Amino acid sequence: MAKSTLSFVCQNCGAAYNRWQGKCESCGEWNTLAEEDTTGSVPVSIRSKRRGRTFALESLTGKSNDAPRLSSGMTELDRVTGGGFVRGSVLLVGGDPGIGKSTLLTQATSMLARAGHRAVYISGEEAVAQVRLRAERLGLADAPVQLAAETSVEDIVSTLSEGAVPRLIVIDSIQTMWTDTVESAPGTVTQVRASAQALIRFAKKSGAAIILVGHVTKDGQIAGPRVVEHMVDAVLSFEGEGSQQFRILRAVKNRFGPTDEIGVFEMTGLGLREVSNPSELFLSERDLGSPGTAVFAGIEGTRPVLVELQALVAPTTLGTPRRAVVGWDPSRLSMVLAVLEAHCGVKLSGYDVYLNVAGGLRIQEPAADLAAAAALVSSLVNAPLPTDAVYFGEISLSGAVRPVAQTSARLKEAAKLGFGRAVLPESARGEVGGDGGLVLNSVGGLTSLVAEIAARGSPRNTAASNREASRGGAAEKNATPARFRRENS
Repeated sequence: MAKSTLSFVCQNCGAAYNRWQGKCESCGEWNTLAEEDTTGSVPVSIRSKRRGRTFALESLTGKSNDAPRLSSGMTELDRVTGGGFVRGSVLLVGGDPGIGKSTLLTQATSMLARAGHRAVYISGEEAVAQVRLRAERLGLADAPVQLAAETSVEDIVSTLSEGAVPRLIVIDSIQTMWTDTVESAPGTVTQVRASAQALIRFAKKSGAAIILVGHVTKDGQIAGPRVVEHMVDAVLSFEGEGSQQFRILRAVKNRFGPTDEIGVFEMTGLGLREVSNPSELFLSERDLGSPGTAVFAGIEGTRPVLVELQALVAPTTLGTPRRAVVGWDPSRLSMVLAVLEAHCGVKLSGYDVYLNVAGGLRIQEPAADLAAAAALVSSLVNAPLPTDAVYFGEISLSGAVRPVAQTSARLKEAAKLGFGRAVLPESARGEVGGDGGLVLNSVGGLTSLVAEIAARGSPRNTAASNREASRGGAAEKNATPARFRRENS
């Protein structure tokens, strides 16, 4: 009889320890070690010594056929995956609970099934009746999708091996799957790793594309999907705020396509609607003529995206001013503030600074430095920026504005949406080819842009209002003792 062996496994990275400790030394997370029984982690047939089989070796020269792709029928999903699902590939789709992962995959499997392909949706968290209710709400009840509510990996593989090979298999979710080869509880790192490995072997052997769904728990910890990220072929992140109507699908890892593409969807009553032009969505509720707002012409993969940056600079009452940013890198904001104060004479040490990317989009490229600086100076001096202007450019530590890639694509998108001018780096004028009739305002250094914005500024509180406030305070001071004297007399 095998001796029971207990170990403490980190639920974040999968590292194993002989004793419990508060902090995982591998990933640095606290309180992530859980006790697991690793007695049956490896089957007896595998533990026994056996002679390995020989296999053929091939040379580097030869024909290599491109992997055939299967279009999902959703343009935004195909854009992120690189053109469709590759045969035998395994994708991991992660996101917060309730963000719309099941809705997206239900629509994808329904479109594939209507196109004549065999699509299977296996749910480990919901019953078949619950999946049917979602399909009825989305208007997809007539799609010939094969449903099942099962959590045993061996039963799933045995069932899918019969008949024609499915073109797409959805496992919702990987945390609920379990296999007989290990004795840990479902949801633990050991079970998730073993279940994912069994499904990956089936995908490579049969040629079916498998999508594994992983979600983030309510307390913010990711248990399971982080371990299998290096095992799958692609990792897709489904992002969005609960208060916003749109969702963004972003590729974190992709062996068969780019990792900088995004897909934009809008959540409606009939499911997710594809947004072909995200710039119109992000600028739909733009506040024209308000100080502290600037339109940034960015690039997400091969798609130009225009988004509004909102800044607020307010006097602080704290010893250390607040620096809050949403949708952008906080370190980039700190760098821009330092350049403004060191080279442009803009003193922001006595002000609270707030920066927000309107619509909830997360910007990752440094080309937004110029738009952020323009919005900050505009809010500080109370000078509205031109409503028909877009900004893009990277700011160096010396105060110079450096060029960015794909200038022509940014200008074409701005001209298509009706913008009339663009503020861009001076060295990028040579890369412009067909600006669409835009007036180009080239900037060599940040100082000239700050001086131009400050020249149009107007103080928020004039001296007259300050005098009126001081008179009101003096009148109150004089009235208070008189009132008290009247009451006392």
